[in-house]
Amino acid sequence: MNPLKKFLFELQEISVLCFWSFIALFSKPRYIPETIRQMDSIGVGSLPIVILTGFFTGGVLVLQTFPTLAYYSAQNEAGRAVATSLVRELGPVLCALMVSGRIGSAISAELGSMVVSQQIDAMRALGTDPYRKLVAPRLIALILMLPMLTVAADVFGIIGGGVVASSIYNQESNVFLTSVRNGIDTKDIIGGIIKPVFFGLIIGSISCFRGLNTTGGTVGVGRSTTSAVVQASIAVIVFDFFLSKALQTILDIGEI
Repeated sequence: MNPLKKFLFELQEISVLCFWSFIALFSKPRYIPETIRQMDSIGVGSLPIVILTGFFTGGVLVLQTFPTLAYYSAQNEAGRAVATSLVRELGPVLCALMVSGRIGSAISAELGSMVVSQQIDAMRALGTDPYRKLVAPRLIALILMLPMLTVAADVFGIIGGGVVASSIYNQESNVFLTSVRNGIDTKDIIGGIIKPVFFGLIIGSISCFRGLNTTGGTVGVGRSTTSAVVQASIAVIVFDFFLSKALQTILDIGEI
């Protein structure tokens, strides 16, 4: 099968997986405890790395932009540059990539192990729908938790930027915060929350698809895990371009 046909076939299979998973939400059983367990694993478990990533990304942004802004006597706008970059773009994308590496690999490895040990076949034999019990809770948990993690990354990124501006460049905190408030508006925040919803769907659907289509025993599990992380990360970055353009048009997000 040539690469284009393979891509279209897998895209079709992922779409079918998402469709049946969301159809499963409207009929019983709904496996709410499993969904809550996944939300805890994805949200609480990923919070430390997301906070760390956001904090130091904000710090680096100030470290790199402050001297240039100072050259043009615009150093008081450092907060605006950090807030706009994080809320509009870096926060959602970096958070999605962190979650893709941590959770996407875990989902693919878990489902792949269940496939090669024939637990999925046993589940079907007992009348349990794997999409309903395994895929739907993970998709819902990712779609709900990724926006919250992104907000945490944005907040701690701004805090990190403020700490660097204050401690290294001796900028007063109220000047930095005023610049942050002037830099973002409601449209930026809405756009920054909409993006992670789609990123969560992408990461969950690709990871579940790779896990459920694992072949080749334990070696295949490793191959599926790697493929899930790589493909989900690439899909997030590619889709981010089109989603950013769509949000700019729909929300009328203008220049900085």
